[in-house]
Amino acid sequence: MAEPATLPAPGGAAEASATPDMLAHARLAADLKARRARRARLGNLGAYALLIVIAMITLYPFYWTLITSLEETGNIYQAKLLPSSVSLKNYVEVFTGTTLPFWRLILNSVAICLLGVTLSVTLAALAAYPLSKMQFPGRNLIFYAILTLMVLPNESGLIVNYVTTTKLGLLKEINPVLDTLRQYFAIVMPGLASIVGLFLLRQAYLSVPQELIEAARIDGAGELTIWRRVLLPLAMPTIAAFAILEFVAYWNSFLWARIILPPGSQTLPLSAGLLELSGMFSTNSRAVMAGAVITIIPILVVFLLGQKYFMKGLEGAVKG
Repeated sequence: MAEPATLPAPGGAAEASATPDMLAHARLAADLKARRARRARLGNLGAYALLIVIAMITLYPFYWTLITSLEETGNIYQAKLLPSSVSLKNYVEVFTGTTLPFWRLILNSVAICLLGVTLSVTLAALAAYPLSKMQFPGRNLIFYAILTLMVLPNESGLIVNYVTTTKLGLLKEINPVLDTLRQYFAIVMPGLASIVGLFLLRQAYLSVPQELIEAARIDGAGELTIWRRVLLPLAMPTIAAFAILEFVAYWNSFLWARIILPPGSQTLPLSAGLLELSGMFSTNSRAVMAGAVITIIPILVVFLLGQKYFMKGLEGAVKG
């Protein structure tokens, strides 16, 4: 059998001693490689162009909201690329033209987010431990039964949640301070048991080697100690990612808060309180746009600060 010929370097000394067939094969290989490179560049160019178009379509409503919030006059329903004028009048109107103090709305949203994120992350982290690291009959059946509840829309539980909230006395008005705390809890209560969080944290716990759990048990550690000192530190990226998701959900609380709280309530969150910018017979749409822009800013800041943990946490949960 003939030995495979080594392709000569173009322009080198070996090219002079190569046969015409070898040179033709080398040129053909180089031509095919160049064609593949051109096809790859064209494919990447087409993919980037498509992604840019999708990104522009996705981002335009946010851009339209921003430029509309900066205009004083003009047709609000007309598609545009640049604002007809630039002014901060609408932002001033947001802080001075509401029936509720705008800073109170922001404070309410912060309190609701702190309470909701803390409780929902704690509950999900605790519930995921037995479903991932403890052995008992029906463990997987319970987990998949919980997952099937994700097919139900959130609106299907409005009546049950309202009756539960009322029966617990969370909407009673007795003491101003206690009433505020009860209403905060009434807003966050329906979202405390998060199936998404349970799924993410269970997958993260499954990636932790079982040998670590057994070693801790041999050393005499209890289950809560194992959960707190072994699992939580290793699952911290996923916990951070879930906390960001919960923060966005609670910051955008709207429908449930508008249902259970009376009009003009002092505990309305920011998203629900934007409706206070509208009157009975007219709506200051530009001020509402300005309020929407202000509402988006904390979400962007939190996501940018936790972006690294968010991507790492979701990646770890999927691999688990």
